[in-house]
Amino acid sequence: MSIEQREARQPWILLTPALTAISLLLIVPLMFIVVYSFWLKSAVGADTPGFYLDNWTEVLTDRFYRDILLNTLKIAAITTVACALLGYPAAYFISRSKGNKMILLLLLMLPFWISYIIRTMSWINILGVSGALNSAMIHVGLIDEPIQMLYNQTTVILGLVHFLLPFMVLNIFVSLDGIDTNLEDAASSLGATRWQGFLQVTLPLSLPGLAAGGLLCFVLAAGTYITPVILGGPPDAMFANLVYEAIIRQLNWPLGSALSLLLLIVLGVLVLIYNRYLGMAQLAKGLG
Repeated sequence: MSIEQREARQPWILLTPALTAISLLLIVPLMFIVVYSFWLKSAVGADTPGFYLDNWTEVLTDRFYRDILLNTLKIAAITTVACALLGYPAAYFISRSKGNKMILLLLLMLPFWISYIIRTMSWINILGVSGALNSAMIHVGLIDEPIQMLYNQTTVILGLVHFLLPFMVLNIFVSLDGIDTNLEDAASSLGATRWQGFLQVTLPLSLPGLAAGGLLCFVLAAGTYITPVILGGPPDAMFANLVYEAIIRQLNWPLGSALSLLLLIVLGVLVLIYNRYLGMAQLAKGLG
């Protein structure tokens, strides 16, 4: 074997462990799900192997599934917008801090040290009938009896924002931190106000980070399961809840596989659109 051939093979040899892990942990299970989606659950509860389109026909034509999918995308979109509005000022403040930037980033990362389930359930103690908020309002005389604030779409969005806001802040921070502050000074020297300098210089340059955070928050929100289970009611079910119901409670693996693949395809299309116009490099920076 020549030196050129050995050099050509070396990158593939180095990538072998990673490619093997990705194949065994991602590609192979995904192939099983694709195969399962074309099977059928028989009347006796057993799965019937074969190539049937019944599951896909039901998923694509039944209005019930379409409405749940649209509701999921709506909740994910509202959550993303809320995270952007709340996260941008926080990220801007951290990026422009002088001596305590690392401390602020550490404080931002602290929620990740606590279980996502515990953080979500904490809202029950805050917004519940006997929770802290109702107790405080009764104590100061604002209300005479507790208000039901849980188990609706608003609390689901609130829980998702609580979970996803750090992801948005980190992505925007990475983008803002890479902007040379001298550009704002240059805009000021040319007669622009601080607000004009922000709108015409800082904001456009930070849009890739904002878009990366938006994509990440949208995908994670659309695929969530725990938050609507804990904080939502029956009308607030999201698409991941349908997958759980089909696989775990109904033991209908073929239908659950078709539902999960449909959600994967929808979110995959959004990722491809993002990659087409903005690229994945900014998202990788935010995750790093």
